[in-house]
Amino acid sequence: MTETPPVPGALSRVCGVVVTYQPDLGPLTAMLERIAPQVDDLVIVDNGSATDLSALATNFNATLKLLGDNFGIAHAQNVGIAMARERDADSVLLLDQDSLPAPDMVAKLIAAELKLRTDGKTVAAVGANYIDPRKGDTGCFPYRKGLRLKHRVNTGKETIVETDYLIASGSLTPMTVFDQVGDMVDELFIDYVDIEWGLRAREMGYISYGVFDAHMEHALGDDHIQFLWRRVPVHSAVRHYYQQRNAVWLIRQSWLPHIWTPILLFRMAYRLVFFTLAAPKRWTHSRMMLSGIWDGVRGRMGRV
Repeated sequence: MTETPPVPGALSRVCGVVVTYQPDLGPLTAMLERIAPQVDDLVIVDNGSATDLSALATNFNATLKLLGDNFGIAHAQNVGIAMARERDADSVLLLDQDSLPAPDMVAKLIAAELKLRTDGKTVAAVGANYIDPRKGDTGCFPYRKGLRLKHRVNTGKETIVETDYLIASGSLTPMTVFDQVGDMVDELFIDYVDIEWGLRAREMGYISYGVFDAHMEHALGDDHIQFLWRRVPVHSAVRHYYQQRNAVWLIRQSWLPHIWTPILLFRMAYRLVFFTLAAPKRWTHSRMMLSGIWDGVRGRMGRV
C-alpha cells in the first residue's frame, strides 16, 4: 500500500512567501500554479517592480505586498515572515520568483520535518533538492569538514541529510524557530542572507536538513562559464560585490566560530581570482569585488 503524503493543513499550516523583483511573468505564473495548491496561505512581497502583479495575485488567491522600492531580499523575506505570523502560520516556505517546485515538494518537506522531530532532532529548516534546468546539475547540501566546505550528494542511501545551511528558496522553517533564532539580516540586502541565518541557527543549536526527494527547479547564477570539465555559475558584478562584502561582514560577527574564517576567506580569494581571470568584463567584476571587500572592512552595509 502506498503511503499517502501529508497535505497542507494536515500537520502544519504553511504560508508560502514569494519575493519578486522585476519578474518574468511566465516563470512566475508557472511557479504560482505549482505552489498555490501546496500551501494554506500565499504571500507575494514585491521589491518595487514596474510590472503590475495585482491580477496575478488575485488569480492565485495570494496577498500582494508592494514595498515600492527595492529593499533587498532579506527585508522582503522578513516582511513576508511577519505577514505569515499574522496569519497564524506554523511554518514558512520561502521561494524565489524563478524557482519551480515539484507538485509534491511541500508534502515531502512536511514529512521530512515530522520524521526529524519524531527522531528527536532540533530542526532549523528543511530544504528541497534543486536542479538547474539550464545545465542539468543537481543541487547538493554543504557541510564543513575541518577547514573544507564539502557537499553531500544523493547516493540513494539517505533521503534526509544534515547541512550547515540551505538556500532560502525551497526551505520550510517552523515559525517557532524564527521566534527563537530571529529573522534575516536586512543590512545584508542580498547574498549570504541564507548562509548567515543557517549558521546563526546552527550556533544556537538548530540544525538544517536537506531533503533529496523534495524536488525543485532553480537557476543558480545569471549565466555559466565553461571551465575545464565544469560549468561555473556567474552572477552579475554587483552580486559579486555583495558576496564579497557580506562575507567580510559575516567573518566579523562575534558569534561565528573562528573555524569558519579561513573557509570564508578562501572562498573570497577564489572568487576574486577566478572571476577576474575568467568572467566577461572581468575588470568590472574585479573592481566591484574589491569595492565589496573594502566596504565590508569599513562596515558600509545596505544597498550599494
